[in-house]
Amino acid sequence: MSRAHKSFVTVRFGDTDPYGIVYFVSYFRYMHRAIEEFLRAADMPPDTVFRNREEGFGLPIVSAKADFRVPAKYGDSFEVRTSVKRYGKKSVTFDFTFHAPGEEPVLADGEATIVAIGSDWQPIELPSRVRNSLKNLEARLAEG
Repeated sequence: MSRAHKSFVTVRFGDTDPYGIVYFVSYFRYMHRAIEEFLRAADMPPDTVFRNREEGFGLPIVSAKADFRVPAKYGDSFEVRTSVKRYGKKSVTFDFTFHAPGEEPVLADGEATIVAIGSDWQPIELPSRVRNSLKNLEARLAEG
């Protein structure tokens, strides 16, 4: 993922199951936070994108999946590498990989899709400023 944005997670006690292993639901929260960080890096504060009353659109997550490969435990720190997997006319799918810092074994990976909706909750074309901002970030990440 040469166009990946990196964010970091430290596992908190509330993220784990009774055995101290990261509970699967926590990975979905980590992915949501990673999308927020990706949007911030693209100069789009999440509160102006997930629900934009002024421009009349929202971007809810409509699909998410993850595969868990190596257990992470309470107190572990790892990075989340986030990139755009694909653009649709009305959606964006993000790709995530979770790594211990500097290490290549993948702890988990996943994806989440956001879809643009209008104030009537019906799908609309992805706003051009959102698409352009994401593509600009991708270009900056590719440059290194």
